Formats: sequence, C-alpha cells, structure tokens
Amino acid sequence: MTAADAWCQLATILSHDDLVAAGDRIVGWPRPIGTLDEIDAAIERFGSRRGAVRLRAARLDLRAGSASRRETRLRLRVLRAGFPEPELNTRIGLAGSRSTHGDLVFRAYRVLLEYDGEQHRGDDAQFHRDVERLNDLAAAGWIVIRVGRRLPLERALDQLELALRSRGWRGIRSP
Repeated sequence: MTAADAWCQLATILSHDDLVAAGDRIVGWPRPIGTLDEIDAAIERFGSRRGAVRLRAARLDLRAGSASRRETRLRLRVLRAGFPEPELNTRIGLAGSRSTHGDLVFRAYRVLLEYDGEQHRGDDAQFHRDVERLNDLAAAGWIVIRVGRRLPLERALDQLELALRSRGWRGIRSP
C-alpha cells in the first residue's frame, strides 16, 4: 500500500482540514513521500467507496510544499479569509547569492507569513539562525509576520491584512 492509498483510507475518520494536512504531508517539504499524481491515482483506485466525496474535496485543497500540519491549517485559514494563495516554502533570493525559504510567501507583495514551531524557541542555534534570517529578509524589504501556537489567529490575520494592503493588495477579507 502506498502513502497515497493510506491517505484515501483516512477519508472517513479525519476532518477536512486534517485530511488536507495528511495529504500535504505526502507531497510536503523538504522530503515528499509521494506526488500529487500518485494521490490522484489512489483516488481513482478508491472509486466510489464511502469517503470518496470527501477525498475529492480535500484533493482540491492539497498543495505541495507544506512543512507541517500547522502550516497547512494556517494556509487553509488564510485562503478562507479571502487572502491570495501563498507559495509554500519557496526560495527567496537575498543580497548577493544568498537565499532562504519562507513558509507562506506572498511574493508579489513581499510579505511572508512564518509559522514558528516550538523548535524555534527551544533550540539556541535555530533561534540565532532565525534572527539572522529575519534580519536579512527585512533588509531585502520583506514584511515578516510570525505566527506561533499561542498567537491568536485573528490577530495574525489582521497583521497579514495590514501588511498586504500596505503593499497594494485590494482584495476583500472574508469574516
């Protein structure tokens, strides 16, 4: 059984968002364990069994590149709020030949939404790499909004809206 087949088996027991997060893990960053084509083939093999409708709905929300369940859930909430679709864990060029990656990248607006897990706080070396990286992003003109488990999501979405609007986004935020 492939990872994609196992994902299909979860359709009757997981919520939509958790099913999407599990699928995103299959095609996740930095080490995917499957492809979207493999997921599509598994959905076809699954046929019309119980949960097939939920699989197809979740498949519409799958994106390659997520690094964690929390990133996926954040992305889904961002999209439901009416914000543009971000790139996931994509390369951002910095001064010289340096580069970094960002969690949810709104490249056209030079806005970055970063989910900081506990490893960012508890690992001294990781903390200092993050400080250097965030300073480099700021110097390159990026607005970085950091989100953690304890930051109220609505506050992060408010900050995202302000940042995007300051860079020219004219969309409509949904409640």
